[in-house]
Amino acid sequence: MAQDYNQTLNLPKTDFAMRAALPQREPGMLKTWEETRRYDKMIEKNADRPLYVLHDGPPYANGDIHLGTALNKVLKDIIVRSKNMTGYKAPYIPGWDTHGLPIELKARKKIGGDQTKLSAVELRKGCKEFALSYVDLQKQSFQRLGSLGDYDHPYLTLQPELEAKQIEIFGEMAKKGYIYKGLKPVYWCPTCNTALAEAEIEYEEDPCHSIYVKFRCVDDKGKFSALGLDPSKVFFVIWTTTTWTLPGNLAICLGGAYEYSVVMANGEYYVMATDLVPSAMQAAKIDSYEIVASMPGTELEYLTYQHPFLDRVSPIILGDHVTLESGTGCVHTAPGHGVEDFEVCVNHYPEIPIIVPVDSEGRLTEEAGQFAGLSTDEANKAIAKYLDANGALFALQKIIHQYPHCWRCHSPILFRATEQWFCSVEDFKDQTVNAIEKVQWIPDWGEGRITNMVRDRSDWCISRQRVWGVPIPIFYCDDCGKYVVNDESIHAVSALFHEQGSDAWYLKSAEEILPEGFTCPHCGGKHFTKEKDIMDVWFDSGCTHASVLTERGDDVHWPADLYLEGADQYRGWFQSSLLTAVAWKGTAPYKAVCTHGWVVDGEGKKMSKSLGNGILPEDIIKEYGADILRLWVASSDYHADIRISKEILKQLSEQYRKIRNTARYILGNVYDYNPDTDAVPFADMMELDKWAIVQLNALTEKVKEAYETFDFHVAFHAVHNFCTIDMSNFYLDVIKDRLYCEKTEGKERRSAQTAIHTILSGLTRLIAPIIPFTAEEIWASMRHGKGEDAESVMFNQMPDHFDVSVSDEFIAKWDRIHAVRDDVNKALEQKRNAKQIGKSLEAKVVLHCADTDLYHFLISVQQELASAFIVSSVSVEQGGDGEFTGETEALTISVLPADGQKCERCWIYSETVGQCEDHPTLCARCASVLK
Repeated sequence: MAQDYNQTLNLPKTDFAMRAALPQREPGMLKTWEETRRYDKMIEKNADRPLYVLHDGPPYANGDIHLGTALNKVLKDIIVRSKNMTGYKAPYIPGWDTHGLPIELKARKKIGGDQTKLSAVELRKGCKEFALSYVDLQKQSFQRLGSLGDYDHPYLTLQPELEAKQIEIFGEMAKKGYIYKGLKPVYWCPTCNTALAEAEIEYEEDPCHSIYVKFRCVDDKGKFSALGLDPSKVFFVIWTTTTWTLPGNLAICLGGAYEYSVVMANGEYYVMATDLVPSAMQAAKIDSYEIVASMPGTELEYLTYQHPFLDRVSPIILGDHVTLESGTGCVHTAPGHGVEDFEVCVNHYPEIPIIVPVDSEGRLTEEAGQFAGLSTDEANKAIAKYLDANGALFALQKIIHQYPHCWRCHSPILFRATEQWFCSVEDFKDQTVNAIEKVQWIPDWGEGRITNMVRDRSDWCISRQRVWGVPIPIFYCDDCGKYVVNDESIHAVSALFHEQGSDAWYLKSAEEILPEGFTCPHCGGKHFTKEKDIMDVWFDSGCTHASVLTERGDDVHWPADLYLEGADQYRGWFQSSLLTAVAWKGTAPYKAVCTHGWVVDGEGKKMSKSLGNGILPEDIIKEYGADILRLWVASSDYHADIRISKEILKQLSEQYRKIRNTARYILGNVYDYNPDTDAVPFADMMELDKWAIVQLNALTEKVKEAYETFDFHVAFHAVHNFCTIDMSNFYLDVIKDRLYCEKTEGKERRSAQTAIHTILSGLTRLIAPIIPFTAEEIWASMRHGKGEDAESVMFNQMPDHFDVSVSDEFIAKWDRIHAVRDDVNKALEQKRNAKQIGKSLEAKVVLHCADTDLYHFLISVQQELASAFIVSSVSVEQGGDGEFTGETEALTISVLPADGQKCERCWIYSETVGQCEDHPTLCARCASVLK
C-alpha cells in the first residue's frame, strides 16, 4: 500500500536522459556537436554582439599533449564559452607552431638513410608531414577535452599566408633600422649546432670546478715598482666557472670604483679586490698573508699581463659590470664568450680583437694552442691540470651552480660570438615598456616581471642555422658583398610566399625571386645570393597576432583582448609578440595577459617520468571523463602551481556528483511541469520558494563576476556550496513533501516546481563553461519554455537577475529559521544515535524559548517549522528546559515521539490518520488530495 501511495524515489515517472557512464558517452556527444555545427551556430547566434578575441598561443606540433597543455586548453575554453554566454561574440581560432629544430630532428630520424644526399626541399617536406601529423593528433585531443573552436580552419605557422605576413613584419622592422647583422656572443648549442634565443634557455644545476688563475704582470707602468716590488712576481688573480673559455681571455676587467689590494703570500704578490681577499685566501687555503698596498681600480688601468699558456700579452681595463658578489674583483674577460665581455672590449677595438677559439660543435680551435681539438668538457680538465703543473693555479673548488642549457636537447650551451641576424631591442625598449604599462596583467605582478625582462634583455638573435623554418629574406650582392633588404625585395618575397609558400626560397634562384631589373641599391649590381639562415621560431609565433588578428575578417580584431599561457611565456611568446607588435605598430598586441602555473603532483613535486608521478590526460578522461578533468582545472587557483593526484581526482568526483545529483533530483521532479503553462508568478510563490530564487540570484551574481575576472575556482566553489548547502541540505529536502504529496496541479506543488525549474535552468547555464558535457546532458533532458534555445545550453545567455520582491526582513527571517533548523537537526541526530527515533518524521519537536523576542518570532513562523525541520509537528513554548542546547541563544530543544499514526502516503505522523473511511491509512491532507 505504501509503495502505491508514496513516491519515495528522487526521480519519479521520468524518461529523461541523464544516465551514468558519462565518460563513455562523451565521444558521442562530441560527434553530435560536430555534426550539428555547434561552434559555428554559437558564433552565428552571437553575430551582432560585441567581439571578444582570445588569441591562442600555438602549442608545438611535435608530441602528444600533457596535463599542462590540457590545463591551458581548458582554461581557454572556459573563457570562450563564458564570454559567448555573457553578451559577446567570442570566436576561438586554435593555432599550432609548426617550424623549428625539434621537428626537424624528429623528421630526420623518421626519414633515416644517408641524409647528406637529402635536399632542403625534401627535408622540409618530411618536416611538414611530421608537423601536420601531430597537429591532427593534438586537435583530436583538444576536442576530446570539450574545446569548442574553429578546428576546421586553424592557423599554422607553416601556412603560406602566415609566412607572407611574417616577411612583411620583418620588412617593416628592417625599414625602421631594427634589423642588423653583427658579430656578438650568443647562446649556442653545440649539440643542435645553432644559435638560441633567451626564451630557448633553461637553467639547470650543473656541478663544476670554479678555478682561480694567476696572470703574471708584464708592464706595471711603474705602479708596483714604486712600491719596491718586482713586477714579475705580481699576479692578477681571476676566478671563473668556465675553464674552457681561458684560451679566449683577452683582458682582465676591474671595477674603477672599487679598492684593490696587493696581497703578499708564498713569496708572491696577488692583486684582488680588498673586500674579496678573505674569501679568495680561504679558497686557496692560505692562512698567512699580508696586505702590502691598496689602491683604486682606476690606477691599474692599462697595465698588462701575460696569458698563462698562450703567447699573448693583454691589458687591464675597467668595466661597469664588475661586482664584488664573488670571485676576486678581477674579471676574466673573453669577448668571444660573453655579452658583457664583448661589449666592454668593443670599446677597445682593434687593440682588443674578438677571438672565438671554439667551433660550432663545441671543440677548441687552433687558437686554443695545445688544447685544440678538445671538447669544452675535456678542455676544462686538461687546462686545469696544466695550470696546476705550471704554478698558475691559485685555487680550485667544486661547486654546483645554475648553468644555461638548451631547452630542446638539455645539453649545456656555450657563449660564442658568431655573425648572426639581430633585432635591436635597445632601439625601441622604452616604447615597449610604455606599451607594457597599458596592458592589464593577471596576476598584476606580471607587469613587473615582463618589464624587468625587457629592460634587462640584450638584442634578440633571430637567425638560426637550420632548414625547417621561414627563411630570412635577405639578399647579398655578388658585386659589393653588402646585404640588401628594401620594400621591393620584401614585397617580392612576401608575394611569393603567399602564393607558393616558403619552399619557393629553396626552389628558385635570387634572380627568379626578385623583380625583373632589380639592382643593388649600394652598387647597382644585378647578381645576388640568398641568405641561408632561417628565423627563430619565436619570431614565427611572435608574428601570429599580425596574420591571425588582421586577416580573418569580422571574426577577429587587433589587438587581441586576451593572451593566456603559462608563466614561462613572459620570456617567450608574450615577449616575442610584444616586441614584434611594438616594432610594427608601436603598441602591444594584447589588451590583457593572464598566466597559469605548472602542474605538480599531490605533494607539490614536479611531474616526471623518472619519478613515476606523471598522469596522462587521456587516462583521466578514460576513467573519469573530460568534465572531471575540466573541474580539476576550474577548482584551483591556477595562477599558482596546480596539484593533481588520484586522491584529488577522487575528491573532485564526489563534488561533481553533488552537482550532478542536484540536477538529477530536480529533473525527476519537473517531469510533468511545463514552464509556459504551469509556472507560478514569482510574486505568488510560497515564501520558501522565493527564498530559493533569492539564493539563485546571489549565486548568479557571484559566478558571473568570477567568470569576468577569470577566477574560475570561485565560480566552481560557489556552485558546489549552493548545491550542497542551499539545495541538498535545506531547500530540496524541505520541499519534498510538497513535491510528492500535495495536489499535482496545486499552487503549493507548482510553486516549488517553478522554483526548481528556474534554478535548474540557471544552474545549468552557470556551469556550462566548466563542465559542458554535463550541462548539455542536463539541458537536453529538461523541458524549455519560450525564450530558451533548447538545442544547446551554449545558445543561451547566463541567467539574469530574477525579479523576486523580498525585503531584508524576509531574508533575515529565513536565515533565522535556517539557524534554528541546524540546532534541531543536531538534536534529532542525538536521539537517532540513542536509537530513540528513526526517521525525523517519527518525532515532534518542542522549542523552549527563554527569550520573549525569540518566542514571538517562532510563534509567528510556526506553520513553516514542521516542514522546514522535516518533523511531524512543532510546538513553541515560553520557558522550560529542553534536553538539547544548540547555537541559538535562549533556545533549548526537546525531541519527543510524534503523536498519532504514520500516514502511509506522506509518512507524517498525524492524529487525523484513519478519519477518512475511503482511505483509513492516510492523514486528512493526503486523503483530500486523493479525492
